[in-house]
Amino acid sequence: MISVLVVDDQALIRQAVVGILDIHPEISVVGEADDGAAAVRRARELRPDVVLMDIRMPEVDGIEATARICADPALGATRVLILTTFEEDDYVVSALRAGASGFIGKGAEPDDIARAVVAVHRGEALLSPAATRGLIRRCVQGERHAAPADPRAAAALGALTEREAEVLLLVGRGLSNQEIAERLFISPHTAKTHVNRIMSKVHAHDRAQLVILAYESGLLAPGE
Repeated sequence: MISVLVVDDQALIRQAVVGILDIHPEISVVGEADDGAAAVRRARELRPDVVLMDIRMPEVDGIEATARICADPALGATRVLILTTFEEDDYVVSALRAGASGFIGKGAEPDDIARAVVAVHRGEALLSPAATRGLIRRCVQGERHAAPADPRAAAALGALTEREAEVLLLVGRGLSNQEIAERLFISPHTAKTHVNRIMSKVHAHDRAQLVILAYESGLLAPGE
């Protein structure tokens, strides 16, 4: 069973999400929290597989809570899935940078929310690669008017081989392992191996982090 902690300051939404997840045969809701500080405490107590996290909450918001959870070594196996209205692009990107593994809209169909939780637990960080890539591109493009590529992100590319940089570029463009394999004439297993090695080298825990790295390092231009 996939253990889930549901975090939202609105009781009605929280209860609705709990109801949706509790009927899924692979999911067990082990706890709830109504703000970011409580989410961090409950995560440390329960060590859930997935935290379904709202962004806008009083006191400690979802971005800060995500950062605290993802930075805690004891919660290394916990994944954070952002629950959003999709009207807060900059907040979503900040949450992804803080370590979140993906996002799902509050207006999604019930089955989609459950599938998103399962997908994140399985390591399929980008629930909708094209949508995530577009979201990050819009936000990073806005930043590019004022700032060059992040030097720390650019430095991380130095640890990659030429082939790994090529794979990272394709991940940044939203391609799946199967699509990367077809593009580079390699097997899906080899593509997955490259992706895993890249994540290890740049200290990223999922593909969402790789997409951000591809843009922030300058490897992938906002218009691409």
